[in-house]
Amino acid sequence: MLGLFLSRSLFCLFLFFFIGTASLEAQTNSSSKDYNSLVDLFYEWREFENPPLLNGAPNYTKNSFNKRHAEFKKLKARLKKIDVSGWEKAQKIDFEIVLAEMNGYDFNYKVLRPWQRDPAFYQTIWTYQSDVPAHEGPTNHAVLELWTYSFPLTKQEKERLTKELLVIPPLLKQARKNLTGNAKDLWVAGIKNLEKQEKVLAGLQKKINNKTPALVGALEKAKQETSFFVAWLKKEAPKKTGPSGVGKENYTWYQQNVHLLPFTWEEEVALLEKELARAWASLVLEEQKNRSLPPMVAASSSEEFDKMAEEGVKRLMSFLEEKEIMPIKKNMEPALREHMGSFVKEENRNFFLIGMHYDPVPLYSHFYHWFDLAEIRDNPHKSPIRRGPLLYNIFDSKSEGIATGVEEIFMHAGLYEDSPRSKEIVWIMLAQRAARGLGSLYAHANMMTMEEAGKVHVRWTPRGWMETEPHLLRFEQHLYLRQPGYGTCYITGKNIVEKLLAEYAEQKEAAGEPFIMKDFFKEFNSAGNIPVELVRWEMINKEKKGENDARINY
Repeated sequence: MLGLFLSRSLFCLFLFFFIGTASLEAQTNSSSKDYNSLVDLFYEWREFENPPLLNGAPNYTKNSFNKRHAEFKKLKARLKKIDVSGWEKAQKIDFEIVLAEMNGYDFNYKVLRPWQRDPAFYQTIWTYQSDVPAHEGPTNHAVLELWTYSFPLTKQEKERLTKELLVIPPLLKQARKNLTGNAKDLWVAGIKNLEKQEKVLAGLQKKINNKTPALVGALEKAKQETSFFVAWLKKEAPKKTGPSGVGKENYTWYQQNVHLLPFTWEEEVALLEKELARAWASLVLEEQKNRSLPPMVAASSSEEFDKMAEEGVKRLMSFLEEKEIMPIKKNMEPALREHMGSFVKEENRNFFLIGMHYDPVPLYSHFYHWFDLAEIRDNPHKSPIRRGPLLYNIFDSKSEGIATGVEEIFMHAGLYEDSPRSKEIVWIMLAQRAARGLGSLYAHANMMTMEEAGKVHVRWTPRGWMETEPHLLRFEQHLYLRQPGYGTCYITGKNIVEKLLAEYAEQKEAAGEPFIMKDFFKEFNSAGNIPVELVRWEMINKEKKGENDARINY
């Protein structure tokens, strides 16, 4: 194009320059009504959000964030200039997603600052796939997904692993300068994450062929630097005396403007207290109804568990198909079968494994997660903005809300008519999620330490099922302190799913149409892994601006 214009007269060249400049100025100074401008900005934003490198590792230094903040403000200003008034509903929702992500970045920069307050942010190696679109909690941008490797390694895998391991030493050296925060609970709990990484690297050394010097060298350096980092964290720990929660006001702002939930901190406390009481009351009533039935018997061997698991998969999938609960796709049962679990000795069972050994189906219902992830893999959303994981765990109310919600939805729809005592497990699981969420709320309000929040978690979980395995307790409360709102999203998300279910049914009744459960789930799933309030907007067209509604007024 440029060569063509160079061959023309100077007048034409001047005219082209004038028109082009005027066009660019008009585009810059006016509101854009073009949805493509949002998509382009989204890609620019995601590129910006991925930090530059420092010595081969992502740069989380204070100087880097401060220098780049002016660029961030320009990106957000451009977003707010976009005029969405003539857009389709789905396009408006995409706008809200991008705005929420930018709000999340701003919150992290000003308040959460995981690179400064949270040692676990520098955990790089993950040995398992997350059951939600991205890892739960703040993670650095150089995550090494060890579970994606198959041993013995191919040549290409050796090269990839070497490259990823080489990021760890400069990242941890940088971390010792970046971690200037005074959040005691985050600091102390984060040491466990890096100790685990240290053990994983030691185990990895035993799997690596010594004939690959580059990989062996990268692995040894990563292990040495991790060990040095753990020692440094322990040395600095006694100096940490400050709170780790973000406070009630910040928590409310974050929930409403980043995760797009219509609740304040106080409203979440009230909701979780109500759900905790309802779960306990429903459990004792279920026990009263079942008092003449024989007690459930847990699997006591691998053979018994494997048989129970196989029957559980068939029970759940047959129920969903025969009762027309949701559309059945070819990728669903294989996704569930990959996570059937295995027998664990009674003394080693954590909360979820206890219930799973009585009947795995209540937990398999929660494994709706894997249906979602199979769809992300096999049928990506048509919108590029919804196609991949949303940043900052913004997907949590949808992913965890529906997974928790279907435990009860499937039960009420008849899943356990031939196994009444399995309903008791559903109520126990709901009580545990409400209890742990309440603990996390008090911890973020700095009314409790992480340990004290854990005591709420343990005390209000029925039958003492949280007393048997402290590692799960520590993992959950630590995660919820690191990621505001994650501890409550199981209940808050479920609450909005139930509200949506009611409104959807009411709209069908008002229109003289039948309520069809399968259609509800089809529409719900097709929205993608976005905040459940935005799903609600998409499905029932609730776009009112104001408190407790789908579109939050920023």
